[in-house]
Amino acid sequence: MVNLREIKGRINSTKSTKQITKAMQMVSSSKLRRAEQNAKAYVPYMEKIQDVVGAIASGTKDSGHPMLTARPVKKTAYLVIGSDRGLAGAYNSSILRQVQRTIDERHKSKDEYVILAVGRVVRDYFVKRDHNVVSDVVGLPDQPSFADIKEIARKAVGMFTDGTYDELYMYYNHFVSAIASEVTEKKLLPLTDLAPASSNASYEFEPSGEAILEVLLPQYAESLVYGALLDGKASEHASRMTAMKNATDNASDLISDLSLQYNRARQAAITQEITEIVGGAAALE
Repeated sequence: MVNLREIKGRINSTKSTKQITKAMQMVSSSKLRRAEQNAKAYVPYMEKIQDVVGAIASGTKDSGHPMLTARPVKKTAYLVIGSDRGLAGAYNSSILRQVQRTIDERHKSKDEYVILAVGRVVRDYFVKRDHNVVSDVVGLPDQPSFADIKEIARKAVGMFTDGTYDELYMYYNHFVSAIASEVTEKKLLPLTDLAPASSNASYEFEPSGEAILEVLLPQYAESLVYGALLDGKASEHASRMTAMKNATDNASDLISDLSLQYNRARQAAITQEITEIVGGAAALE
């Protein structure tokens, strides 16, 4: 016979789990609203700096800046943006699968690429598989500032300029909606596809376009990393909220099933007791 105490214990533990997942869902929902606002607020800045950099780059074709110059590719870098914690559905696994698939297709040796990891899950994944992780950032806040990502962004740009690698790709989850995101690959360096956002813009350079590019191009590349981080954080909170909602719904379904099982077992026990009492009374007659 089914142990009623055991079923009751499972019901109580599932109810406790449901309370936790419900609370985590509400927390992630609150973080998502703020992260989405931060990502959207950053878009006008990105569009403007792209317009300015594109206009200057198109007007100074012979600048020779290393960030604008494509060279033979001997080593590739992958900047992968993930999270520090799990319980976020397929947020991390989808990125890692895509990066691993790309590496397997493009490279025959681990000496042909390096990894720059953002997030503990990403770092641990590649370190465990003995990939060359040259830089990592962990412990980022839920609402990161530019200062939090500035170090790895500068290092990524600096290593490209120094010739440590010849191209840099960035992978992150692009926020589409609260229930959808998509893994995005973006070629970060070299900046060979710059173009002004509007053809009507007109700029005067002082002291010169080359001098402005020398300062502005690293800032532009760093801003692309920060924009991807904000986008990825919105996707992370959305994925975590969806995962906790699914967990809460599953807990509710499990509680219903266990309650039905408990009631059936209790009714069977009562029926058996009545049968035993009636049988005993009949034996005494």
